[in-house]
Amino acid sequence: MSILQRYFFVNIAQAVLFVLVAMLGLTAFMDLTGELPSVGKGGYLFQHALLYVLLLIPGHVYEVMPVAALIGTIYTMAQFAQSSEFTIMRASSMSTGMVAWMLFKIGIVFVVITFVFGELVTPRSAPLAERLRLSAKGAAVSAEFRSGMWTKDTVHTGGLKGPVTGSRFFNARQIRPDGQLLDVRLYEFDANMRMRSLVTAASATFSGNGVWRLQDVTETLFSNSRVLRAPGTPALDGESIQARFGQDTASVATRKVAALDLESEITPKIVAVSRSDPERMSASELAVYTRHLAENRQETERFKIAFWKKLIDPLSIFVLMALALPFGYLHTRSGGVSLKIFIGIMIGVSFLLINSLFSHVGMLSIWPAFLTAAAPSLLFLLMAIAALRWVERH
Repeated sequence: MSILQRYFFVNIAQAVLFVLVAMLGLTAFMDLTGELPSVGKGGYLFQHALLYVLLLIPGHVYEVMPVAALIGTIYTMAQFAQSSEFTIMRASSMSTGMVAWMLFKIGIVFVVITFVFGELVTPRSAPLAERLRLSAKGAAVSAEFRSGMWTKDTVHTGGLKGPVTGSRFFNARQIRPDGQLLDVRLYEFDANMRMRSLVTAASATFSGNGVWRLQDVTETLFSNSRVLRAPGTPALDGESIQARFGQDTASVATRKVAALDLESEITPKIVAVSRSDPERMSASELAVYTRHLAENRQETERFKIAFWKKLIDPLSIFVLMALALPFGYLHTRSGGVSLKIFIGIMIGVSFLLINSLFSHVGMLSIWPAFLTAAAPSLLFLLMAIAALRWVERH
């Protein structure tokens, strides 16, 4: 590493670290303020709230690192311009391309740090924070619906790799922090979407290899006297739609057992990610859950967008640092350091808002997930190129 490269790196790293700590402190204070109304309820004490907030910080590192890199780089470049250091560097035959290359190499460090927090730290710290919070309150995991957590999987014969014979809707009213499911209901349908069975269980515990151990089970079996043909086959003369696809139940049988093993594609990992915020999931978790939703013909757009954002958002650090480069060409008469930092803050906030806006518009407009995730970075990249061309001409 050359002396000039090291000088740039040290100054930018110090500035980015300062901005990052300040932004994390602000977000942690806001999180703690939001938790204070829950303090004192059950066994949830102030120290629990404080530890919960601390465990959320890695997720905030991933979110604010691009903006911290932007503001820190703008501050460093503005300082260089104010002290005429950047002018001396340019007079010593340092071109814009050389500066951009040095910023790119510095940006690699920030991108790697962001990926580590997003892929390794946050997916572990966020669930741990939620389990801590619920354990302290003595509560089970609250679900997205009043009726609990819902998911869907396919029914196979001869094991999970066997042919598909139907589908199953999986409902758990409560999920304990240790992963145990309470008040479980399973609605199983055949290939023609006729109900075959209804299973209720007091609890379900995952025993591995795709098997759930159900306790205190009541199973209701519906037997159909008419065997219906597969969809797509021609109807017989005079056969009505009701006769072909309707529920024709000949008998209903109910049995109660103390325990029952259930083979299912649903795993604790899928249960965990189904109730997690996509922004706090890793790209691998998003890929697994998106594939599960697609196999069960469920909506996947939100998770596809989150997956591509996980890959593209850290790379936006390069774009925002390139956007900070033109500030080194602005002399003191173009505004003081504080004004340039304020402009940088406004650019960073604009990037976050536009990034969020594109995510919502992409889901409403059914834009391609990759384009939805990449569009904000491409827009700001065009701004950076235009700004560099302008400062070079002037």
